[in-house]
Amino acid sequence: MADWGPVVIAVVLFVLLTPGLLFQLPGKSRIVEFNNFQTSGLSILVHTIIFFGLIVIFLIAIGVHIYTG
Repeated sequence: MADWGPVVIAVVLFVLLTPGLLFQLPGKSRIVEFNNFQTSGLSILVHTIIFFGLIVIFLIAIGVHIYTG
């Protein structure tokens, strides 16, 4: 049986936390901007830290597992 939990969680978080797609933290002119499709180095760093924190919570602390087969 394959454990698809880490793959599904990582893909969903990657799509949701792509800077500029849904939101960007920090934005160019405001702290949070929505749907601007622009990014900066600082926003990439912030979104990377948020991604890492959430992936640790979901995979290590909660232990999400999705088995197939």
